[in-house]
Amino acid sequence: MEVTTDGERLAADLDRWLADLTFNDLDADAVTMRVIDSVVRWAETQGWRVYRRAPSVVPLPPPLEQRHSVLDVACARPDGPPVVLEIDHTDRARTVQKLRAEADAGRIPIWVRWGTGRFAAPPPPVRMVTVEVTRRAGPAGRGRLHSRTGDRPAPAHSLGGGTAAAQALPIPLTDPEQPT
Repeated sequence: MEVTTDGERLAADLDRWLADLTFNDLDADAVTMRVIDSVVRWAETQGWRVYRRAPSVVPLPPPLEQRHSVLDVACARPDGPPVVLEIDHTDRARTVQKLRAEADAGRIPIWVRWGTGRFAAPPPPVRMVTVEVTRRAGPAGRGRLHSRTGDRPAPAHSLGGGTAAAQALPIPLTDPEQPT
């Protein structure tokens, strides 16, 4: 029997939540904000206190070492350790370092990566949730535009014979408007 950790369960739940996220022709900053907004809504539906740009346990590099890095989203839960989330479209080693430091501090780290694919899994205990998008060149000066549509294959239909929708309908071989 496979045991699922709280982090795995939360990442799977967030993955299902983000599956319905759609948008069209947004630049990278707008996509990141759209994903953050969706993550915040997911956390709020859990009944958690949600903080955007929350302080991290990781100090900034010199000369700003007196200040701390920030997390995109942090969540206080009444029934478990805090959940911290970073949302990125690039593969940054500093993000992994920050999330591992958060895990060492007793938080559940989740990295939400969005992009066109080729997502390298981070080392445990960091969990990754991916949001795959398409991209195209935008108008001059706008850079690349990203989209995520709800286009999904149609569901498989039942081939059973009990319903009217599943029964074959007779198709006339001649046009009823034409005399025979």
